[in-house]
Amino acid sequence: MQSNLYVTNLGYSIDGEALRAHFSSCGDVISADVISDRETGRSRGFGFVEMSTQEQAQKAIEMLNDQPLGGRALGVALARPRK
Repeated sequence: MQSNLYVTNLGYSIDGEALRAHFSSCGDVISADVISDRETGRSRGFGFVEMSTQEQAQKAIEMLNDQPLGGRALGVALARPRK
């Protein structure tokens, strides 16, 4: 079963490919998206990473939460389902 992760405190220079590469150390990354502002196109400082299994998602939380990427300590948690 796939698991979505909510990633916060991203540096503005981080894009989806950098996020994918960073999380690939924890397993298979299905998708990695950095959310950007509609008007400016600039990163909003958060994104979502979809891992292929719940175990890999949990490993990513344990390994990468509060770890630096682009000069900032990431916040990594399970994403809540959309309503």
